[in-house]
Amino acid sequence: MADRNELKKYRYTAIDVNGKKSGGVMLAANENDLRRTLVEANLYLVSCKTVSKSAVTFFSLSSKVKMREITTFANEFAIMITAGISIIDALDTLRTQSYSSLFKRTLSMVHDDVRSGLLLSEAFSRHKKIFPELFISMTYVGELSGSLDAILRELADYYEKDDKIKRKAKSAMVYPAVLLVITLAVLVLLVVVIIPTFKSTLTQFDIEMPPLTLAILNISEFVTTHYAVMLIGLGVLVALLFIAFRFEGTKYAWDYLKAKLPVIGPVTESLVAARFARGFGTLIASGEDAVKSLEVMSGILGNRYYQRKFLKAYIDIREGHNISAAFHQHKVFPEILIQMIAVGEKTGSLDSVIRRTTGYFDDRVESSLTRMTSLMEPAMIIFMGVIVGLIILSVFMPMLSIINSF
Repeated sequence: MADRNELKKYRYTAIDVNGKKSGGVMLAANENDLRRTLVEANLYLVSCKTVSKSAVTFFSLSSKVKMREITTFANEFAIMITAGISIIDALDTLRTQSYSSLFKRTLSMVHDDVRSGLLLSEAFSRHKKIFPELFISMTYVGELSGSLDAILRELADYYEKDDKIKRKAKSAMVYPAVLLVITLAVLVLLVVVIIPTFKSTLTQFDIEMPPLTLAILNISEFVTTHYAVMLIGLGVLVALLFIAFRFEGTKYAWDYLKAKLPVIGPVTESLVAARFARGFGTLIASGEDAVKSLEVMSGILGNRYYQRKFLKAYIDIREGHNISAAFHQHKVFPEILIQMIAVGEKTGSLDSVIRRTTGYFDDRVESSLTRMTSLMEPAMIIFMGVIVGLIILSVFMPMLSIINSF
C-alpha cells in the first residue's frame, strides 16, 4: 500500500447491492484503489473527485470554536466510548449534535478521515485551529494506552476548569470597565453640553477667568468644534491598534505589560501557573513523557512573556537539567510551584504532586482577582470623582467671583 502521505483524499458517491446511495471521503492511492476498497465494504463506486488540501482545512483555518463546545464534545465522546460504541460511530453521531456549524463540519471531516484509515489524533491534528495541541497530544496518548475514554474525561475536566478560571478573570474586569465607561460618558456630557451653556453665561460678565476655567473652556470648545476630526482620529487609532496586534512583537509587548504591571501582574502569574500545573499534571498522569509534556505545554501557557522564559528552561531540561532547577534559573513560575516540582522529582511522584497543586493555584487566581478588583474599584471611583470635581470647580469658581463682585 502507498505511504499515507502519498494518498489522495477522494470525495465519493457509491451504491450498495440494494441501490441505496451513500457518500463520504476516503484516502486512496488512485481511483482503482478507491474502487477496490469500496467493493470490500460491499459498495460500488458511482463517482468521485479528489479533495484539495485547502478545501479540507478551510474551516479549520477560518475561525475558532468556543472551548465550551470542545468540553461538551470530549464529555459526550467519552461517554459513548465507555459505552462500547466505536470511534467512527461515535463521531458519526456527534457530528449531527447541536454544535456550531463550523464545529459540525470539522467533526464531519474528522469522521471521514478516521473512516479512511487515519488515527483519531492524526485526524484532530489536521484541524489545529480547532483542537488545541494539548487535546491532540492527550488523544494520541489515549490511543496508545487503550484508555481513550479516561483521557477524554480528563480533557473535559481540564477544559471545564480552565474555562471557569477564564470567565472569572473576565467577570472581575466588568465592574471597573463599567465605571470607566460611566466616567467617560459623564465627562463627555459635561464638556459637550454643560460647559458650553455656562460659557455663554460667563462671557456676559467682565471678570477674569481662573486658569482652570480657561483650560476647561478651551477643551470644551475644541471638542465641540473638531468632534468629527476626533472621531475619525479615534477610528484610525483603533484600526492601527488592530493592525499592530497582528504582529508578534506587539503581542509580546502586551503580554510583558500584563506580567509586570503592579495590580495585573500577580493575576497573570497565577493564571499561567494554574494552567501549567493542570495541563502538565494531566499529561504526565496519562502516561506522557515529561519532556514531551513540557513541549506541549510551551504552546498553551497563554502569555508570550512567560512562554519565552519557559522555552529557555525547556531547552535546558532537554539537555539534561532537572525541571525544577531549569524553572528556578529562568524564574518561570512562582517559587512554591518550583519547590513542589522539586519534591515530585525527588520522590518520583511528579504527576500526583503537580496535580495536587492545581487546587492551590486555582484558589490563588481567585484571591488575586479579588485583590485586583478591590484595588481597581476605589481607584476608578477616585478617578471619576477627581475629573468631575475639577470640571464642577472650574464652573463655580468664576460664578463665586461674580457673586463676590455684587
